[in-house]
Amino acid sequence: MMDEQYRLTDLHLDVLEEIGNIGAAHAATALSTLLARKIDMHVPNVELVSFDEMFEVAGGAETVVAGIYLRIEGDLTGNMFFVLPLDSANHLIRLLLSESYKDEKCDPLSNELGISALQEVGNILAGSYLSALSDFTKLKITPTVPSIGFDMVGAIVSYGLIEASRYSDEIIVINTQIEEAGEARDTSIEGRFFLLPDPPSYQTIFRSLGVL
Repeated sequence: MMDEQYRLTDLHLDVLEEIGNIGAAHAATALSTLLARKIDMHVPNVELVSFDEMFEVAGGAETVVAGIYLRIEGDLTGNMFFVLPLDSANHLIRLLLSESYKDEKCDPLSNELGISALQEVGNILAGSYLSALSDFTKLKITPTVPSIGFDMVGAIVSYGLIEASRYSDEIIVINTQIEEAGEARDTSIEGRFFLLPDPPSYQTIFRSLGVL
């Protein structure tokens, strides 16, 4: 269980969800400009789950996914991952590079340009969330340049779990939905942020928000 001094309450999660939706709105604006089409994005919920449950919500520890990793630096420190199922990653790349990938048989993930585009989307999404968190807390928060990989969920997030597991067996999951405005819900892209603040940063976040 999480060390008592780092324990998150329902109020904390509600605050993170609200910040997530503000960040999602900023990200949707940036993606709409990038794609030259209206994009809607929202955070349906933020939850605190065990490490085992985290693997389950991502489809299982051995499920191969597209994972974008970055380090959080500044007044807050920690690790952040954005994990997408491979079919969602392909769909997102096709939206970004539609003219280049009209052929459905073409695999965007095998193309360097497609991978670079996906990495840039990860940068936009993570940057928007962290910018919203920075605005709320008035803290300096700087993301590193994201790296991208295609591997099993367990392998992708194992690095971030090493430090976190010293203090907790739980992780913050920020569920995210991206969809074209007017399109059916079943065409939406669902991804998940896994947020692992370094332990002292929990108190820094909520002290700055007045909800410690």
